[in-house]
Amino acid sequence: MQKNELIRYELPDSPGVYLFWKGEELLYVGKATSLKDRTKSYFTHDLIQARGERIRGMIESATTLTWNATDSVLEALILEANLIKKHQPPFNILEKDNKSYNYLVITKEQYPRVLVLRGRELFQQWNDKDIKHLFGPFPQGGSLKEALKLVRKIFPYRDMCTPESGKPCFNRQLGLCPGVCEGATTTEEYAVMIKNIVTLFSGRKKTLVRQLEKEMKVYAKQERFEEAACRSRQVHALTHIHDVALIRGDAFSSRGGDTRGIRIESYDIAHTAGMETVGVMTVLEDGEIKKSDYRMFKVRGVGNNDTKALAQVFERRLTHQEWPMPRLVVVDGGKGQLHAIKRVMSSVGIDIPAVAVVKDERHRPRDVIGDRAFRASHQKEILHANAEAHRFAQRFHDIRRRNRLTGKRNGSIRQKGA
Repeated sequence: MQKNELIRYELPDSPGVYLFWKGEELLYVGKATSLKDRTKSYFTHDLIQARGERIRGMIESATTLTWNATDSVLEALILEANLIKKHQPPFNILEKDNKSYNYLVITKEQYPRVLVLRGRELFQQWNDKDIKHLFGPFPQGGSLKEALKLVRKIFPYRDMCTPESGKPCFNRQLGLCPGVCEGATTTEEYAVMIKNIVTLFSGRKKTLVRQLEKEMKVYAKQERFEEAACRSRQVHALTHIHDVALIRGDAFSSRGGDTRGIRIESYDIAHTAGMETVGVMTVLEDGEIKKSDYRMFKVRGVGNNDTKALAQVFERRLTHQEWPMPRLVVVDGGKGQLHAIKRVMSSVGIDIPAVAVVKDERHRPRDVIGDRAFRASHQKEILHANAEAHRFAQRFHDIRRRNRLTGKRNGSIRQKGA
C-alpha cells in the first residue's frame, strides 16, 4: 500500500481502530485517538526507525485498509483487544510474545477481584478454575491501567482488600471500592457492578447505557432517588468518556508541533466583585479561531469565587454531548483553576489534557502550567486561545453590566449561550 492510496479512504479525525488487510487476510489491528493522523504515520520516511522492518514489510504487502470509529478512546482500546483475540492477526501476535501482553482478569470468587496481569504471570501462575472472565490481549499495559482508573471511578470494584473484614480499605476511602471490605455492599449488589464492567469490556457500551437508563427510571418511579442518582451519574460518565490519555502518544507521534486536527477550548471568567459573573468558552481548531463554536455562560450562586465559577461553567459544558470534545483545555489562572477543571473531569470519568495560563500583576502571561507535552509543543496556540477567551469574557461581561445599568435584558453578542 502506498501513501497516496490513503486519500480515497477519507478516514475521520476521531478515535477508533484501523485494520490492514492483504486480500481477505487480516494483517494488523491498531487503535488511535485520531484514525486520520495515526494511519498517516505508517507512511513516513522514518517508519523503520519508529516501528521496525517487519511493520514496513506489512505496510508494503497490505492491499486494503478498513476502520471502525468509536465514541471514545476507551472503546477503541477495548475493540482492539477483542479483535486481536478473535482474529489473531499475525503482525499483532508475532510482534510480541503473548506472555508480554497484558490481560484483564475477573476472578471467580464470592466478591470477584478485577486485576491486570501480564501474560507471563497469567499463564504460569493461574488456573482456568480461578478465572470467571478474561479480556485481552492488550498490547499496551499502560493504556489498560489508565482505562481501569477511569472505569473504576464509574464502577468501583475490589482488587486487593479482604471481604467483610470490618475495616475500610484505602480504595474504599477514595470511593474506588464499593465497601466489600467493611460489608457495605451485598454479593448481589456487587455482582451487578461486575456485570456492568463485563458488559463494557465486551464492547457493548450502548447496551450498558440503555440498561442503566432503564434502571434509573425504575428507581425514580419507586422513589429510590439515591439509586436513581447513582445510575444517572454512571450514564453521564459513560457518555462523556473522551480520555485521550489512554493513547496520548498517538497525538504527538504523528503531529509533533503541528496544530492540525487539534481542538483547543479555552475558558475564562469575568465579573465585578462577584456581580454579573459570566464565563466563556472559545475554540481554536487547526490553529485558527472558530467563532461559531464560542459559548457564553451566565454564572450564579458562586459569589466572588473564580474557581467555583469555572467549575460550574465546565460542568455545564460537559453536559452538551453534541459539541465536539477538545484535545486540550486551557484555563486562565493557576493551580486552583487547573485543579477545579481536573476535579470536574474526574467526577464524570474523563481525563483531557489541561493547562493554565498564569498571569503577572498586570495580567500578562507569566507562565503556563499543566500538561507538559502540550506546553512544549503548543505554547503559541495556548497563549492565543487564552487571550481570545479573556477578550470574549470581558466583552460579554461589559455588555451584561451595561444592560443591567440601562435595564436591557439582552446583549448584542450572537454566539450561543449554554
